[in-house]
Amino acid sequence: MRIRTVIRDELPLLAELERAAGAPFAAIGMPEIAEDEPPAPEELAHYLEQGVALVAEAPDGSVAAYLLAEPVDGALHIEQVSVHPDHARRGIGRALIEHLAATAGAPALTLTTFADVPWNAPYYARCGFRPLAAEELTPGLREIRRKEAEHGLDRWPRLCMRRDLAQARPAAP
Repeated sequence: MRIRTVIRDELPLLAELERAAGAPFAAIGMPEIAEDEPPAPEELAHYLEQGVALVAEAPDGSVAAYLLAEPVDGALHIEQVSVHPDHARRGIGRALIEHLAATAGAPALTLTTFADVPWNAPYYARCGFRPLAAEELTPGLREIRRKEAEHGLDRWPRLCMRRDLAQARPAAP
C-alpha cells in the first residue's frame, strides 16, 4: 500500500468512496448517515489548498481509502477518514492516521466522531486518541461541533478526541 497526496482529478472518486464507506451505518440504525451526500469535489479541493488530502492506494493502484485534515487551533484536525468496504479491516485507516501523525508538524491531531459506533470512537481510542472534556474544547472545535449539530449529527452521541504527538527534541550540542 502506498500513501500519497490526492491528485485534483481524483476528487470525484473520494465522494464515491465515501458513499461506499458510509453504507455500513444503515445496518446499525443510522440510515441518515449512510444516505448523507458527500461533499462536492469543489468543496474537497479546499483540503488540497489549505490542509492535507491523502489517499492510500490498493496494490492494483485504485484508491482504497482517504484522509482529509486541516489546521484548527494549532492542531491538525482530521475531518474525514474513509476506507472502501472492499479494503476494510486491513489497517489502511490506521496507516493513513500514522502517516499524518508522522508528517503533521503539529503538536496534536484532533477529530470529532460518533461515540458509540465501533469503527469510530472506540477505534480512534485504539489509535491513541482520547475523548476531550467540554472544558478542553478549543474555539475551533466548538465551531466544528456547532456545525455538526446544525447538520443533524447530534441525533447520535458525538465527541471530540485528541491525540498528542511527540514533539521533536532539539539535537544535543
